[in-house]
Amino acid sequence: MKKTFLFLLFANVLFAQTPKPYGAIPSADQLKWHQLEYYAFIHFGPNAFTDKEWGDGTEKEEIFNPTQLDCRQWARICKAAGMKGIIITAKHHDGFALYPSKYSTHTVRESKWKNGKGDVLKELSAACKEFGLKMGIYISPWDRNHPAYGTPEYNQVYVNMLKEVTTQYGDLFEVWFDGANGEGPNGKKQVYDFPLFNKTVKANQPHALIFSDAGPDIRWVGNENGFAGETCWATINGNQLFPAYNKPEHLNVGDEHGTHWIPAECDVSIRPGWFYHKNEDNKVKTDKDLMNIWNKSVGRGSNLLLNIPVDNRGLIHENDEKALMNFKNLRNEYFKNNLMPAGSFTKDFSKDTYNIVLAKPQTFNCFVVQEDIRYGQRVKKFTLQAKVNGEWKNVISASTIGSKRIVYCQKTTAKELRIFFDESFAKPVISKVELYNTPE
Repeated sequence: MKKTFLFLLFANVLFAQTPKPYGAIPSADQLKWHQLEYYAFIHFGPNAFTDKEWGDGTEKEEIFNPTQLDCRQWARICKAAGMKGIIITAKHHDGFALYPSKYSTHTVRESKWKNGKGDVLKELSAACKEFGLKMGIYISPWDRNHPAYGTPEYNQVYVNMLKEVTTQYGDLFEVWFDGANGEGPNGKKQVYDFPLFNKTVKANQPHALIFSDAGPDIRWVGNENGFAGETCWATINGNQLFPAYNKPEHLNVGDEHGTHWIPAECDVSIRPGWFYHKNEDNKVKTDKDLMNIWNKSVGRGSNLLLNIPVDNRGLIHENDEKALMNFKNLRNEYFKNNLMPAGSFTKDFSKDTYNIVLAKPQTFNCFVVQEDIRYGQRVKKFTLQAKVNGEWKNVISASTIGSKRIVYCQKTTAKELRIFFDESFAKPVISKVELYNTPE
């Protein structure tokens, strides 16, 4: 474990040398995923009409009839909120498919919506392309409706449905699995063939990342509050993981010497429930609630997957839209004025010194720092120091940086700053540092 002072000197200089990667590192597709930071989850289906959270699979198809469904509205709102993509529940546990699958009779084709001629996934794909958003799909392996569920034949049925959703709707950035595994209509549980499921996804969408408790590309953060661990490693011992892995505290933190780069994704709903319920219209999270989640997800090196339940009209409710826009405005207020001078800072890997020298003293209470994760996650603990009245004082002490770390402190005024890396596994490689004076 190395202890290092790292000074930040802003200048336009070339790399003195390229560092060697340390430990597990992200793939090219994982690097692109890290850059997304924030995208939407859309839970929609019969539950929006029955007021259930988990449907039991016996719901009549005719109940699904959104008279104002508008995927362009979803995409417009998500884009305006600063999101980079949308993941849709193509099929939830109730087995109802939002597209006309050839392998189920419990789909939009059997509903009254558009006289059975509709396809939500097709409309969402077109809307995402129009608004420059990426699209992802969640298709639950659990199916409380399909008669084959609980038999060896069902895995092939599910693979066939996976093939449909991964070949008919354009490029996908993420395919989302969970470990939910209850009884089907015959009272049996299914033994899922996740290696086959993963292989099917990668065959049709080689650049899509797969999310589940076991990865292989993205892991669950271990809770549905949207909070990553205060210490959060993008690395974890992947061979220990499996679907429905029952150690949420492990998923929340990861492993500091993890064998695989499987970063955490923070999923949370903007409402108490995941599906729309009219009695929750006044229980939408506030902009300050969402800011707290942002700081504990994106601000701890994870991505934020924020669920927005679509209502029984087929629209994002006005209260949810208002909260999203207020959150976007608050985020802009927090992070609009970076107090660092313009330009890139030295990346001289032959030395342990970089330097922050501001043009004039600045008052700040928020520090944002990023590692260049192309070379691995190296920092275990760091301290930010500021020179105040001629003396260096500790302002912040925190653990792990990764793709991004946001840390708050008491308002401090200084012209010179430095980072002391209390513990690092290799020479720290910092790609970006920002300072802000935020409202709180």
